[in-house]
Amino acid sequence: MPVTIKHVAAEAGVSASTVSRVLTGDRRISEPTRQRVLAIMEQMGYHPNAIARSLVNQKSNTIGLVLSRTPRAAMAIPFFAELIGGITEQAYADKHHVLLVSSMSREEECNQVLDLFRNRRVEGVIHAASHMNDPLVNALEQEGFPFVVIGRVPGSNVPSVNNDNIAAADMAVTHLLDQGYARIACVGGSPDLVVTFDRLQGYKNALERRGIEVRKGWVICSESTTLAGMAAGEKLLEPGRAAGERPDAIFAMDDTLAVGVLKSARQYGIRCPEELGLIGFNDDMISSIMEPALSTVRIPIFEMGRQAAKMLIRGIEQEFTGKNRIVPAELVVRQSSMRQQGFSN
Repeated sequence: MPVTIKHVAAEAGVSASTVSRVLTGDRRISEPTRQRVLAIMEQMGYHPNAIARSLVNQKSNTIGLVLSRTPRAAMAIPFFAELIGGITEQAYADKHHVLLVSSMSREEECNQVLDLFRNRRVEGVIHAASHMNDPLVNALEQEGFPFVVIGRVPGSNVPSVNNDNIAAADMAVTHLLDQGYARIACVGGSPDLVVTFDRLQGYKNALERRGIEVRKGWVICSESTTLAGMAAGEKLLEPGRAAGERPDAIFAMDDTLAVGVLKSARQYGIRCPEELGLIGFNDDMISSIMEPALSTVRIPIFEMGRQAAKMLIRGIEQEFTGKNRIVPAELVVRQSSMRQQGFSN
């Protein structure tokens, strides 16, 4: 027969309502009474046992993952599925749970995360997509709560796991230039994200090194979805443009965007890679099976998630060491950017 609040109350010599107040952290309960009730919960194996244990030990064995978007939007981007896989695998190995945090606004996100800390539901959080002037990062720093960022925070040295997005984007665009493409446009995600800012900088660096100016209207940043990629592709490749006024290559900051760009190119009868070079970012599963197969930048997303979880949990248990970790990026050349021969993967 399962142990109930009434059983705990009888053993402790208090009312069932007092036991409930202990569980909710009601400050009207005296400290000796609280300690006696919690000890009896442990002795009797009261369920939910995890709650009682967390109140006794001040530990929840739970970390939060802040998605900075709705779950539906996050799951539509393969990057997040891979990242969650790495985080949960490491958390499971370290006997921790993962709580997904999503919201409709940055203000709501900040309040939600702070409430989780203050109610001791999480011991730390992983912030999966930092923004420029991010209020959540600022609040976590001020409160002194443990957290790790996937990416980087400009002007701050907070614990993070990242790849060098500036160098990786530069590498991708330089490859297009080396293949003989000269009119290169850029399609990216939200301009408010640090990762978008960094990849855009890498794109600009590669063109500047070759003495090529960024053309007006050739950088389109909105969100990392296939539909956004299609909309950007339709705008950049519209049939009304003269051949010389149309991009002959596009750097997409996410493979999901590249899929949309390729679809719009096909609608207009533009051949890839003969008339349009295309390169993406992340090396999603679909990249190698597209037609033509997509050139991309491969980053170890699963490993980034695993390292972030490991860093956070070690930081909670001991102290943060090696605050900033950079994982390597690799250029994967496939058919979509092969104007010149000699590349394959």
